Amino acid sequence: MYRYFVIAFAAFFACTRPNAAQNTKPSASMVKTSAMDTTKKINRTEEEWKATLTPEQYHVLRDKGTDAPFTGKLTYNKDKGTYYCAGCGNELFTSDMKFDSSCGWPSFDKEIEGGKIKTTRDTSHGMTRTEITCAKCGSHLGHLFDDGPTVTGLRYCVNSTSLEFKKE
Repeated sequence: MYRYFVIAFAAFFACTRPNAAQNTKPSASMVKTSAMDTTKKINRTEEEWKATLTPEQYHVLRDKGTDAPFTGKLTYNKDKGTYYCAGCGNELFTSDMKFDSSCGWPSFDKEIEGGKIKTTRDTSHGMTRTEITCAKCGSHLGHLFDDGPTVTGLRYCVNSTSLEFKKE
């Protein structure tokens, strides 16, 4: 039990440390809200992930599973606040970035600045898509599409299970 307290304590402070070396200009798909160090990677064993996450979270975040459409706890959330990675607490999106895409999952048109999300080519299930993962812990979040209705043209399609929400 002590080990999990230490891990949680370390993760909390790792997620609140500013990144003084970060001087990048925001792109159209990023908005700066705070300076958080995403260079401090979180590396846990699979046993530690299983002890930290619920079975549903483990399936989505670590096994790259997907929530059933229109069932996620945050799909219809309209509250003002911030969305964080459920695996490590990395700040990912704000409520101002969220829009109703009618796709069945929470959708965002940009991410918070700072390289908090990593993109990779995903050719699973006979499709070619762009997978989005948390840059801090490597957890699967969902996919990025270029069919968004806002000025960015982007749609970050994210599993509710991969997110935690903190109301303003």
